[in-house]
Amino acid sequence: MAEVTLVGAVTQALGRAMEEDDLAVILGEDVGVNGGVFRATDGLLARFGAERVIDSPLAEAGIAGTAIGMAGAGLHPIAEFQFMGFLYAGLDQIISHAARLRNRTRGRLSCPAVFRAPYGGGIHGPEHHSESTEAMLAHIPGLRVVIPSSPVRAYGLLLAAIRDPDPVVFLEPKRIYRTVKQDVPDDGQALPLDMAFTLREGSDITLITWGAMVTETMAAANALAAAGIEAEVIDVATLTPLDEATILASVEKTGRCVIIHEAAYTGGFGAEIAARIAEKSLMSLMAPVVRVTGYDTVIPAARTEHRYLISERRIIEAARRAVAFPDEPAEEQFDTGDNERGAA
Repeated sequence: MAEVTLVGAVTQALGRAMEEDDLAVILGEDVGVNGGVFRATDGLLARFGAERVIDSPLAEAGIAGTAIGMAGAGLHPIAEFQFMGFLYAGLDQIISHAARLRNRTRGRLSCPAVFRAPYGGGIHGPEHHSESTEAMLAHIPGLRVVIPSSPVRAYGLLLAAIRDPDPVVFLEPKRIYRTVKQDVPDDGQALPLDMAFTLREGSDITLITWGAMVTETMAAANALAAAGIEAEVIDVATLTPLDEATILASVEKTGRCVIIHEAAYTGGFGAEIAARIAEKSLMSLMAPVVRVTGYDTVIPAARTEHRYLISERRIIEAARRAVAFPDEPAEEQFDTGDNERGAA
C-alpha cells in the first residue's frame, strides 16, 4: 500500500464516492480539466466524464446555488471552492437555503451536499487565500463543519460527509496538504462524524485543537512529555455538532486545558469550547482555560506570515504556565490575542 498525502486522500475518497454512487457529482472552478487549484480532483474528469465532473463559471454564489438545486433534485453534489475566502460569496445560498432546507420543508426535503474548501495559512497566499473563519460557519444551525487533520481522517471523514443526508462544510487544511503521508487503504470505510479523536492519552493537561494545528500540538505534547508533563491531545474534527462528552471527560481527568486554533482570538471556536467547559466542568479545573490562537488581524502574506502562525513553542509555554498555575499566571502575552505584544 502506497502512502498518500492529505490531498491525495481527498482525491481517493472522491473517486471512491463517485464509483459507489452514480448520483454523486463534483462541481467547481477548474475541477475538471485542470484537476482543481490544489489538484484534489486530478484525474476524475477522465474517469467519470464531464457530466459528473463539472467546470463551473467563476461564480461562487452560482456554485453554491447549483449544488443546492442538485441536492434538492436528488443528486449528491460535492462543490469545491478554491479557497475558504472565496466561500463568502456563496454564504447566502449555504446559510439561507442549504442549512434550512430540511426545516423549511418539515423533513420533506434535505440537502445532501458537501461544500469543500481549502482553509488556513501556510502557503504565503494573499488575503482571501489564508482564511480560518470556521467559527462563523459553526454558528449556523443546520450545517455540519468538519475539518480533517491527517490523510486517514481526510479519507474517512470525507466519505462520511458525502454520505450524510444533510449539508456538510468540509474544510481542508492546505498547509498540511502535502507535508504528511500515511497508509490510507481505499476500502470505502468512513469515519464517524460528530466525534472527536483522542490522539494521545495524558493525565496532566488536555490540549484541544483541529486541522493543521494538530501537527504542532502533537509535537508540543511530545516535548512536554520529555519534561515530565503528560498531555492528552484531542482532535475535535467535527466542530458542529461538537463532541463535548469527549472533551469534558478529558478535562475532568486532567484538570487543565489549552485550546489551540489558527483563527483569530476574538470569537474563535475555542471560545465556544471554553464556555462549555466553564458551564459543565468548572469544578474540575485547577487552572483557567488558556487559548493559543491567531491574532485579531488579517493574516499577513508572504514574508511575515510566520509571525501569525502558531509555533510549537507557544503551545509548550501555554501548557507549562497552566500546569504551574497558580505559581505563574495561566495566560501570558503570546496567548491573549494581543496583536501588539504577540507580534513582538
